[in-house]
Amino acid sequence: MSAREFLDSLEPHFVKGGKLERYYGLYEMVDTFIYTPADVTRGKTHVRDGNDLKRTMTFVVIATFFCIMMAMYNTGYQANLAMEALGKTSIDNWRSIPMMIFGYNTMNPLSNFAHGALYFLPIYIVTLAVGGVWEVLFATVRGHEVNEGFLVSSMLYTLIMPPDMPLWQVALGISFGIVIGKEVFGGTGKNFLNPALTGRAFLYFAYPASISGDSVWTAVDGYTAATPLGLAADGGLSAVTEHYSWFQTFMGFEPGCLGETSVFAIMIGAAFLLYTRVASYRVMGGVFAGMVATSLLFNMIGSDTNHMFALPWYWHLTVGGFAFGMVYMATDPVTAAMTDTGRWVFGGLVGAMTVLIRVVNPAFPEGIMLAILFSNMFAPTIDYFVIQANIRRRMKRHA
Repeated sequence: MSAREFLDSLEPHFVKGGKLERYYGLYEMVDTFIYTPADVTRGKTHVRDGNDLKRTMTFVVIATFFCIMMAMYNTGYQANLAMEALGKTSIDNWRSIPMMIFGYNTMNPLSNFAHGALYFLPIYIVTLAVGGVWEVLFATVRGHEVNEGFLVSSMLYTLIMPPDMPLWQVALGISFGIVIGKEVFGGTGKNFLNPALTGRAFLYFAYPASISGDSVWTAVDGYTAATPLGLAADGGLSAVTEHYSWFQTFMGFEPGCLGETSVFAIMIGAAFLLYTRVASYRVMGGVFAGMVATSLLFNMIGSDTNHMFALPWYWHLTVGGFAFGMVYMATDPVTAAMTDTGRWVFGGLVGAMTVLIRVVNPAFPEGIMLAILFSNMFAPTIDYFVIQANIRRRMKRHA
C-alpha cells in the first residue's frame, strides 16, 4: 500500500461525520506536507495561482539554508576557538561524546560544523516541538487546519537565538511568541507582530542575562567575547577594527546569534526571496535606504562623547542582526505594510529606527528587533494614510 492509498484510507475517519473529525487538522497537516492539496478555488471571483501558502512558507525556509549552514559552522568555529584560547581539550557535557569523533580543531571544517550542529539542532528541535504543540492545540480547539506559517517562525526564531541558550528558556520564548504574538489574535494572517521577534523580545526583557552581555555569544563556559556591535557601542569603529575586518563581519566569522552573523549567506537568501517574489524588494529597499540616510545624518552631526555617531553605514549593515532583520523579519507579509508606497515607508521607518536606537541608546546596541516590532504596530496606519492619499488624488482627477 502506497502512502497515498494509506492516507486516503484514513480520510473518512477525519472528515466531517467521522469518529476523529475533531482532529482533521492533524490529518490535513500530514497529507498536505507530503502531497500537493487537491483543493481548487471555487466561486465567480478568485485568483488561480500555484503558489499557495505552503509553498510560500517552504520558499522562506529554503532561503535560510545558507544561514543554517553558517550558523552551524560559525558556532562550532567560535566554540573551538574559545577552547583553544582557554586551553581546554574537551567540553564537560553530553556533546563531548559525539565530538570524540571530530575533535576540537578550528582548522577542521567537519569539527567546526559538527560542534556547531550540537548547539543548533537542540534549539531547533525544542522550538519545533513546543511551538508545534501550540499550533496543533489551537488548530484542534478552533477546528481549522494546522497552518504552515510555524515552519518559518520556528526556523527564524532558532536563528536569532544565542548558541548556548537554555532550552527551557527557548521553549518559554517560542510559547510566548506563538500564543501571545499570534494565536490570541486568530493565528497566521491575523497577527500584527512578528511571532519570532515577539518571542525573542520576551526573552530579552524576562531573562536579559541569557540573551545579552559578552558571555552568551560563544558556546563555551567561562569564555567571554563581545560582538562587533558591542565593541562599536563601547569604543567606536576603532575598537571593532582591532579585532575584526569589515570582510570578516560580512562573511560572519564573529560571535553572535546563530544565524545572524553572515551577511553573505543572508544576501544569498535575499536573492532567492526576491527571485521567487516571496519577499518585497520595496520593504528591503526601504530598510536599507532608511539605515543609510540616518547613519549618514549622524555621521555629519558627529559627537565627541558617543562613538556610534561616526559608525559608517556599511558597518551598520554587517554588524549585529541588521541584514537578517531586513531580509527575513521586516519582509513578513502579514506584519508589514500592504500597499506599495506603504512598504517603502514601513521599510524606511525600520531602517531609520534601527540606527536611531543603536546610536542614541548605546546601552542597547542592537536596534533592529525593537525597530521592526515598533514598525509592525504602525503598518496599518501607514497603509491607511497611503490609501486615503490615493483616494484624494483620484477624486481630484475626476472632479
